[in-house]
Amino acid sequence: MSPLAVVALVGRMVVLFGLLMVVPLAFAWFDHDAGERAFAVTIVVTLLAGGAMSLATGRYRRELLPRDGFLLVTLTWVLLPAFGALPLWLALPGLSPTDAYFEAVSGLTASGATVLSGLDALPLSVNVWRCFMMLIGGLGIIVLAVAILPLLGVGGAQLFKVEMSGPMKDHKLTPRMAETARGLWMVYFALAIACFFAYRLCGMDWADAFMHMCTTMGLGGFSSHDASFGHWDSPLLEAVAGLFMLLAGINFALYFIAIRQRSWRIVWRELEVRAYLFTVLATALLVTGHLLANQVYPSAVEALRHAAFHVVSLATTTGYASRDYGLWPLFPAVLMLLVGCFATCAGSTGGGIKMLRLLLLLKQVHRELVRVVHPNAVNPVVMAGNIVGPRVMHAVVAYMMIYGATLVILTLLLLASGLEPVTALSAVVASVNNIGPGLGAVGPAGNFGVLSDFQTWVCTLGMLLGRLELLSVLVLLSPQFWRR
Repeated sequence: MSPLAVVALVGRMVVLFGLLMVVPLAFAWFDHDAGERAFAVTIVVTLLAGGAMSLATGRYRRELLPRDGFLLVTLTWVLLPAFGALPLWLALPGLSPTDAYFEAVSGLTASGATVLSGLDALPLSVNVWRCFMMLIGGLGIIVLAVAILPLLGVGGAQLFKVEMSGPMKDHKLTPRMAETARGLWMVYFALAIACFFAYRLCGMDWADAFMHMCTTMGLGGFSSHDASFGHWDSPLLEAVAGLFMLLAGINFALYFIAIRQRSWRIVWRELEVRAYLFTVLATALLVTGHLLANQVYPSAVEALRHAAFHVVSLATTTGYASRDYGLWPLFPAVLMLLVGCFATCAGSTGGGIKMLRLLLLLKQVHRELVRVVHPNAVNPVVMAGNIVGPRVMHAVVAYMMIYGATLVILTLLLLASGLEPVTALSAVVASVNNIGPGLGAVGPAGNFGVLSDFQTWVCTLGMLLGRLELLSVLVLLSPQFWRR
């Protein structure tokens, strides 16, 4: 493994990232806002830094090894937010480097946790950049890079394998990984365009439609308004958001296959999709019933409207809000946060452990129960008609053990720093699962700006670990990884 070869590619990633900043710069020029100089300076700095990294290590360029993929993905996701934070720090007086980096990490990991208040008064370009980072990070900037790496003379199969979410990453949709990545992004942007025009037709202005399209398709949940969707108080806009959040929570590979085979039945036949939709529907009905039983809303229609929107929002790890559900009884708020830990499908832009892992674990539990009664029975774990091998099951179990340990350790760190228990636990759960808002002080009516610098860094680490699915980062700490 050659770290310098990895640095050469990271440099190219940084250059690409700098070029993407032209989008918020264009909004700044159009609106003549305070972000104009900040983005111009940042683009120059980012392009120079990326170019210098690439030129200084360009002679080490070679085909990536599997281990290189882990290092490249981690370095990219740690470094890019630093450049993404720079225009926020320059354009917003009083914003600390810690908070700026947190905001950029939250954007690129499509978490939706924010330290900012007064969003309505922010420069348009700053809000656009916060939201646009979610569109970039939603499906994974590494997957985008895989689509163009062959043009740079570098293969990207191992990058795609590391970056794509879920335990069953080895399945190729096309013979070439670059073609696969391009196909996924075509589906992603087709849905994004449809979402943009739907928002515009239902009442948002052009800028809000663009920003909320970015955060809906990325399942991130940033908004340009402090009240989020409560700013419009529109059942129609909430329905549009709910529809596209549900669509973005499904494996994009299934859309790709359905288009190629010209049959959408393949999407519904997928067990994970049915389990995902059933979970969201059942949770929405349960929350509706609880709200009615506690007389939170006077009518079933109003209770269903608010319950369905917030269940879909949190289950898909988006984090939009139209009401302060922190004022609801504790049960629905905790239930929605819990569902957000596992509901979305592998291969979607959502966070959490993914429904596929939960299904595999449930099947493994059933297998062990059968084995207790019938020790000699042959009862393999089967998914989609295929036997799931021990390698996949071991990876799922290992992931869940590390996931649980990560939640415990990060929560203990926040508790040790003096944070009250509900806020500490919900902040960690929301960060690691890339959900965004938690409960207590970091609930929908508050934000992460109340945290100290240490607490903010703990949550930043949680977002990065969750986005890279833990193992991709923690493997770098293993001595075996660095041995030749």
